[in-house]
Amino acid sequence: MQISNTVGSILEAISILDFEDQLFVSEILQKRIIELRRKEIALRIQEAEENYRLGKVRTGSVADLMMESRDD
Repeated sequence: MQISNTVGSILEAISILDFEDQLFVSEILQKRIIELRRKEIALRIQEAEENYRLGKVRTGSVADLMMESRDD
């Protein structure tokens, strides 16, 4: 697998770095992951708002939801 080889190569290259540089790489990756999650959440919010605007949502109690799931 090409992706697996790439990840392995990246990890190997990082392991050669001294501790401070490895920590720096780790912090940068963590910040990038957080930003990606924020973007993903923002997209889901936009989708939810669009569904609400289009009337594609339903309201009800948990009991209502459970009854509907049993009917499926």
